[in-house]
Amino acid sequence: MTSKKELKIAFSMAILLFIVGVFCYSAFSSTKPAQPVRLMFKCVAGNVLFDHATHAEEKGKYDASCDDCHHEESDDADNQTCGECHKREGTEDVETKRSDAFHGQCIECHKEKELGPVECSKCHVM
Repeated sequence: MTSKKELKIAFSMAILLFIVGVFCYSAFSSTKPAQPVRLMFKCVAGNVLFDHATHAEEKGKYDASCDDCHHEESDDADNQTCGECHKREGTEDVETKRSDAFHGQCIECHKEKELGPVECSKCHVM
């Protein structure tokens, strides 16, 4: 049998650990990164996981600047999504489909810099 003293100690420890957990959780701010860390582009051929850090100018292996992909001038380029200009097929005002824009932009850059995959199965994996 468990004594009342042991039960009190167990409940006290549980309450103490709960309070410490809440304090630790609230102590760290949840700041949003300046740019999305990773983006998942959903597609029929297999989803593509895009990682900004891999492509970034300063740290990434592709040495790409923001303007290389976000090619339209915008006052707020960080918040401009590709879908704002490049619509999905079947929606109105499809000037250049998103898939065509990505394939032209990504594959051509990979070929030009001789870095990164150019085969479909290397990007469309998920």
